[in-house]
Amino acid sequence: MSRMRVTPLRLLRAVLWSFLGVRRGADAARDIEAVPPHLLILAGVFVAALFVGGIVVLVRVVIVPRAEMTPSAERVQRVPTTVAKRHEHVVVDDTMQERMRPCTVCHGSVTETSADGFSPRVAGKPAGYLFNQLVSFRDGRRTYAPMVYLVQYMTDDYLHEIATYFAQLDLPYPAPTPMPLSPPLASRAEQLVERGDAARGVPACTECHGTRLTGIEPAIPSLLALPKDYVAAQLGAWRNGKLRSVAPDCMAEVARRLAPDDVPALASWLASQPVPPNMHAEPARANLPLQCGSVDVAVHPAASVASTRISKASAAVERGGYLVTAGDCIACHTARGGAPFAGGRPIDTPFGTIYASNITPDVATGIGAWSRDDFWRALHDGRSRYGRSLYPAFPYTNFTRVTREDADAMFDYLRTLPPAARANTANAVRFPYDTRLALAVWRALFFRPGVFENAHDRVSEWNRGAYLVRGLAHCDACHSQRNVFGAVGQKLDLGGGLIPMQNWYAPPLVSAVGAGASNWAPADIEALLRTGISPRAMAMGPMAEVVHRSTQHLSPEDTRAIATYLRSFARGSEVRRNSSGSADAATLTRGTAVYEDRCGECHGSNGQGAFPAYPPLAGNPSVTEDLPTNAIKAVLNGGYPPVTAENRRPYGMPPYLTRLSASDIAAVLTYVRTSWGNGAPAVTTFEIEKYR
Repeated sequence: MSRMRVTPLRLLRAVLWSFLGVRRGADAARDIEAVPPHLLILAGVFVAALFVGGIVVLVRVVIVPRAEMTPSAERVQRVPTTVAKRHEHVVVDDTMQERMRPCTVCHGSVTETSADGFSPRVAGKPAGYLFNQLVSFRDGRRTYAPMVYLVQYMTDDYLHEIATYFAQLDLPYPAPTPMPLSPPLASRAEQLVERGDAARGVPACTECHGTRLTGIEPAIPSLLALPKDYVAAQLGAWRNGKLRSVAPDCMAEVARRLAPDDVPALASWLASQPVPPNMHAEPARANLPLQCGSVDVAVHPAASVASTRISKASAAVERGGYLVTAGDCIACHTARGGAPFAGGRPIDTPFGTIYASNITPDVATGIGAWSRDDFWRALHDGRSRYGRSLYPAFPYTNFTRVTREDADAMFDYLRTLPPAARANTANAVRFPYDTRLALAVWRALFFRPGVFENAHDRVSEWNRGAYLVRGLAHCDACHSQRNVFGAVGQKLDLGGGLIPMQNWYAPPLVSAVGAGASNWAPADIEALLRTGISPRAMAMGPMAEVVHRSTQHLSPEDTRAIATYLRSFARGSEVRRNSSGSADAATLTRGTAVYEDRCGECHGSNGQGAFPAYPPLAGNPSVTEDLPTNAIKAVLNGGYPPVTAENRRPYGMPPYLTRLSASDIAAVLTYVRTSWGNGAPAVTTFEIEKYR
C-alpha cells in the first residue's frame, strides 16, 4: 500500500499537534506515520526554532524595554544627552565632603521618595542618632542593601566621623506641606504630640523629641520637615518589625502601642508644621519616659566587637590569634551583628544553605567540650567531634594542609574567647545533597587529607607564601572555578572564577590573564593585602571583607611571602589581550554623555583617575575583563574600600542602582571598556538587569 502524500502544511500541523494540539490527534498521527523520519526531525527542529525565536523576540523587544521604562524611569535621574564639560585634571580634596560623595548622591537637603523606599535628609540630625543608624546598617539591624554595602567594612571611628560631618551640615529646610485634617483627627494628633495617650502607654512626642520637636542630644532626631509618607512608612516599619534599633527599641514599642488611625493623622500633622528658626537639638535630658537603647549606646558606647585580638595573653595564644586571623575564621563564623565566632552566618551554595557553627568555648553550643584532637580532626580530616563528615563549605580541603602545631595554637586561642550560648542553625541543603551518601561520594572523589610539605628547591619565603595561599588563607575557595559538584579541580586551582551565588568574579592568582595577579609588582600585591587599594585594583565585594578582617593584620613578612609565591607564576610580560571591543555609535555617544556627567569628575575624561582616591579606568584589567560582572556591580552598588589601619578614611564611589537606567549603565560601561586603549566587549542591558 503506497504512502499518502503529505503536504508541508499538513506536516507542520502534525508537528504542532505534538506541541499544542492544533489538529485532532488521530489525523495528526496518520500524517506523522506517513512522513519519513528525517523530514519529521527537520520539521520538529523548525517548530522548536520558531518557539525559541518568539521567546527571544518577546524578551528583547517587549519585556526588557518595558522593564527599563517601569519602574526604572520612575526612580532614575535624567542624564544630559549632550557631553558635559570635560575633566582633564582630577583634583581630590582631603576633606570629608570629598569622601562623602557616595552619600550625597542620594541624601540631599530634603527627604526624597524613590521606587524602593526613601532617601531621608541626614544634614543637621544629632551625631549620635546618625551613628546609631550607620551601625545598624553595618551590624544587621537595618537591611537596605545599598546602605549595607556602603558601610559594611567601616570601623566605629570612621562612622563617628561621618555622623559628625553630617550633623554639622546646616542646609535650608523645606517648607511645610499643608495637610488638611478633620477637627477630630487634628485634635488627636495634637494630643499625641503634646500629652501622649496614657491609656495606651504612649508618651508625648515632646517628651522624647523636645518641646519644639527639634530632637534631643545625643541621639534623638527631629520630627519636623519630614514628608507625611515617610513618617507613616517609618512608623509602619517599626510596628511590623522591619525596622529595628538597639534594644530596648523604644520606637518599635511606641509604634506598636499607637492605634492604626493614629499613624496617618500623626504623619499628616507633623508634615504640616513649620520649622522653627535656628533648629537644633535640645540638650540631653536625664530621664526619658521609655528606656531607649539608642540613647544608652550613645551615652555609654560599648567597645567594638570587631577585633579578633586579645590584649593580654601568652605568646602561644597570641600566635594562635594571629593564625585565626590569617585564616579569616571570623568572617564565616560570625553572623552580621552577632557575637564574634558564635556562628549562624548563612553560606549560600548551589546545593542549599550552610550555616556556620559556633566555635566559641561554650560547652553546650560551641566547642567548649572539644579537645585539641577534635579540633585537629575537623581541620585535617573534615570531620566533627563525633566523626560526622562536614560539608566542604568549611574549607577543610585547604585546612588539611595546616600543621598540627598551628592547629593546636588556633584551638588554644579560641578557648580564650568569651563563650556565646548560641545553638547552631540547621543546614538547609536540598536532596540528595543532604544525604550522608552524597557527602561520602564527594569526599571519595575530591578530598585527600594531607599536610603541607616544603618544596626543597624553593626558598623559605616562597614556602611560607604557598602555605598561606593554598592552606591557611584558603585563597582557592574564591579564586578558582568549581565543577558541577562544587569542587575545585587541580587544573582549575587559583585560576580565577565566578564565586557561586555571590556572582563576583575572583581573578586568577597564578596567571597574568585579565586581572591576574602573578604579573603584578610585589609592592602592589602587598599594598592590596594591607590597605585594600593598590595601583592595580581596589578590594570590593568578598575581597573587601578578606582585607578588612584578615589580610590587613598580616605581618609584613607574610604579605611579602604571599607576593613572592604569586610572583613565581609570572610568565615574563605575556598578558592575554581582551576580546576586541566594539559598539554602535549611538551607544558610545550616550555612554560618553553619562560618563562625563557622572564619572569624569573623579576618574577624569581620559580615564586617568586620581590614585589612591579614585582608581584609573584606562588600562584597568578589573574593568576590561571579558566577564563584566565586577564592573557592573561596582556601578550598581558603588562602595568604599575596606577601612584598614593604613587607609582609615577611604574615598568611595556612589551607587547608581536607583539613579541610572539599565541602558545608561550599559552605555557608560561600554564606553569605558572600549576607550583609552581598552578593548573589552560591549555590555548589554540584559547583563545589567541580571545583576540589578
